[in-house]
Amino acid sequence: MATSLPVTQQICSSVPPTSPATSSAIPISEVEDCLIYDRHGVCVTFKSLYQNHKAIIIFVRNFLCYTCQEYVEDLSKIPQEMLLDAHVRLIVIGQSSYLHIEAFCSLTGYQHEIYVDPERNIYKILGMTKGELYKETASESPHVKSNILVGSIKSMWRAMTSPAFDFQGDPLQQGGALIIGPGPNVHVAHFDMNRFNQMPINRLLQLAGMQVVDFNMPKHAKIIDI
Repeated sequence: MATSLPVTQQICSSVPPTSPATSSAIPISEVEDCLIYDRHGVCVTFKSLYQNHKAIIIFVRNFLCYTCQEYVEDLSKIPQEMLLDAHVRLIVIGQSSYLHIEAFCSLTGYQHEIYVDPERNIYKILGMTKGELYKETASESPHVKSNILVGSIKSMWRAMTSPAFDFQGDPLQQGGALIIGPGPNVHVAHFDMNRFNQMPINRLLQLAGMQVVDFNMPKHAKIIDI
């Protein structure tokens, strides 16, 4: 049974010093009219994602990043029925051209909503990290399976074999996650400090008032009753 969500907070331990300290300070009003693009190049406003529903919005670094690939592979295991039952939208936003969306979805098996912010307007206005910040106590993402050498080689090979040789986004740009809506009510904001600092997916699901899942299943995640 889904749990309620009385939480409105910033995940402060993962936020760079220049970012807003509380979720109430996140400048959502400044990004609500920013345009994002779907896999067909059709634009919608950012606010359309959360006006009528609660939404978990994941901003990824770039579509060639192996840590983003493996994180989104686990996002793809979340059953659509689970999201529908909870009235929650799950959305990934990248920072490449929309022309790279189809290949990324094919690679990761991702079947939920996905858009791009090719000019990184939302990333910039929200103050997401540029570069990589590390702490000695920081733990790596539970969703990343490849080591840095193998992952980097995979990323470079994908860049070399893609129709257009580019990084499919700024390689220095970090991502983050929001739980927002209905309306401009930001429940949780997390800005990644580095490529391994994505918020664990089950933590996001819990904060959105949803059940957690077992991502160790080979193709489809198993819902865990709590």
